[in-house]
Amino acid sequence: MQDIKKMYSKSHPGIVLRTIPGHFVTPSSHINYYLDMTLLKSRQSEAMEVAKAMAESYVASTVVDTIVCMEGCEVIGAYLAEHLTRTGVLSMNAHKTIYIVSPEINSAGQIIFRENAKPMIKNKHVLLLLAAATTGNTMSRAIDTIVYYGGTISGISAIFSAVNKIHNIHINALYTMTDIADYKMSPPEQCPMCKEGKPIDALANGYGYSLLQ
Repeated sequence: MQDIKKMYSKSHPGIVLRTIPGHFVTPSSHINYYLDMTLLKSRQSEAMEVAKAMAESYVASTVVDTIVCMEGCEVIGAYLAEHLTRTGVLSMNAHKTIYIVSPEINSAGQIIFRENAKPMIKNKHVLLLLAAATTGNTMSRAIDTIVYYGGTISGISAIFSAVNKIHNIHINALYTMTDIADYKMSPPEQCPMCKEGKPIDALANGYGYSLLQ
């Protein structure tokens, strides 16, 4: 694999997406870039910048009771809740504050909420927060799960999304396919890198990547 390349946000220069070219296998596709969001999710200053930028997509009339964080986005979620509250976004919770919760993914790959977390979803207006959405499969399953547990989706935010809408809901993404012009994703059986005989560099998901070579 080649060296990490930094991609600065056009509208928020303090946000830097680190991209690594190569042949990566995700649970649902093959991609030619791994988008490294580790520091954006884990470093205090960067997570705060991401949250501040995401909050700009929501107006005061939006209702957010709960932020459901996927793929290790809890730090961003906490800052996002703070920024939304500051900008006047409404919460219908009794204490007028926003819940931040992450679902559990069991051994069968199902997204679930345990009994202690269910009250944070049922009858709540939920903002879904993800690091990246490539095919949209994880996002779709998360939405179905939230609705199953009685929640209503009030918004979707992602650092990167390859899709603009899902379930007819607009995705507020800081980076899109227009920002990474040569980003490619393919079903495993249609992967051009595989057809060219290029070996797989790493297995990747929302939590990171593991080198195979």
